[in-house]
Amino acid sequence: MSNISRRQFIKTGAAALAGISIAPNIILGKSHGHVSPSDKINILGVGIGGRGASVLNGLSSQNIIGLCDVDWNYSGHVFKKYPKAKRFRDYRIMFDKLGKSADAVMIATPDHTHAIIASEAIMMGKNVYCEKPLTHTVYESRLLTKLAEKYNVATQMGNQGSSAPGVRKVCEWIWNGEIGEVTKVEAFTDRPIWPQGLNRPEISQAVPESLDWDLFLGPAQYRDYNSCYTPWNWRGWWDFGTGALGDMACHILHPVFKGLKLTYPTKVQGSSTLLLSDCAPSAQMVKYTFPARDNMPKVAMPEVEVIWYDGGLKPMRPEGLPAHKDLNDHGGGVIFHGTKDTLICGSYGINPWLLSGRNPDSPKVLREIQESHEMDFVRACKERPSNRIQTASSFSEAGPFNEMVVMGVLAIRLQSLNQELLWDGPNMTFTNIDPNATVRSVIKDGFTIKNGHPTFDKTWTEPVNAQAFAQELIKHTYRDGWKLPDMPK
Repeated sequence: MSNISRRQFIKTGAAALAGISIAPNIILGKSHGHVSPSDKINILGVGIGGRGASVLNGLSSQNIIGLCDVDWNYSGHVFKKYPKAKRFRDYRIMFDKLGKSADAVMIATPDHTHAIIASEAIMMGKNVYCEKPLTHTVYESRLLTKLAEKYNVATQMGNQGSSAPGVRKVCEWIWNGEIGEVTKVEAFTDRPIWPQGLNRPEISQAVPESLDWDLFLGPAQYRDYNSCYTPWNWRGWWDFGTGALGDMACHILHPVFKGLKLTYPTKVQGSSTLLLSDCAPSAQMVKYTFPARDNMPKVAMPEVEVIWYDGGLKPMRPEGLPAHKDLNDHGGGVIFHGTKDTLICGSYGINPWLLSGRNPDSPKVLREIQESHEMDFVRACKERPSNRIQTASSFSEAGPFNEMVVMGVLAIRLQSLNQELLWDGPNMTFTNIDPNATVRSVIKDGFTIKNGHPTFDKTWTEPVNAQAFAQELIKHTYRDGWKLPDMPK
């Protein structure tokens, strides 16, 4: 074995070790918790300055062989932490240079570039960890779901609460019939904690030397640089992010999606503060309607409404809630209104409790994850596809779930139609938008005070066909030079 690496041996001569692509420690005679260097997987990181730095911390026991970020000033502290990793600005060059050596790719770029980077990684046969929201659009979510299935790679979305005890407890109580049938759920977040409801800046600024602005834009349509967009405030701008809904619903609504076994919504409505053409509103409400699902042995799954609030809005306090009890737990909360009891939990599904005060000892229903969200992904990467145990938020679940999340963005941006929108999930289309209907939004609010009196002189976009606008939100037209792969059949 002196002239062949253990990785090469496994690829060429250890196919008989069924169920293992990278041999676990027990085969090497290693004690539990001791990992030799040859057990580690090779990881590439794309988008490392912000949330990506935290994810890499969770993966730092592995080999971080390449790091990519469009802003080398913002990401400089991460480059210093992993001095052996090769540095890149363009992920495509990194994939060309290091793709053959990599086992997995971690993606924590702005929302609008998740799908194009993840799809390329998957088609290279790489395992993918992608931060939430999984994608910017419904179509992109469907694409990653199908690509992950086709290429049979390990995947994980970065909604870390899905690996935590709270989500498991919520499912245990619901599936055991502890709260009865659920026909209404309310959820909220205290975000945004970045500016939203902003007019598009009218002046351009010089691009910092440390930033490749064209690569930051990626598939988004060109606009001049302004410091209000990056490195962090991009979440509030429609071209790059999905606002407070996309940022936090992947955490807060996950126990709802999983616990109630939701599929595609059939109806959606949105409402918000002033809707601007470029920036998410300061506060939003979205109501989803989901059809009845197959009943479980101990509880029925009837039609259910899921109502989302953000920007400081909250549901009305349920009857019987203790006085002064704050429903905000770690940035948000969920209220499951059952026919027998009311279940309440915080963001990430944390700290579930019943309004009745009961604490039922219901049967365990989900795999208990012993390691972190990130390390459970590593575990899945090391298993052969034929024997792999899926992660808590693999794309097979995270993809359909993320479709639900970004549906809320569609509802908000189409609210001027003044109607409940009917959704055909399998075909990714609205079925009740009049072919002649148009929509428009505000470019800038034009607020001034004249002689002591507040005045609005709003500048509006030109009316556009609502069906065409909706289709563009469902599946973006990418900028020249950027293209998604075809949808697998």
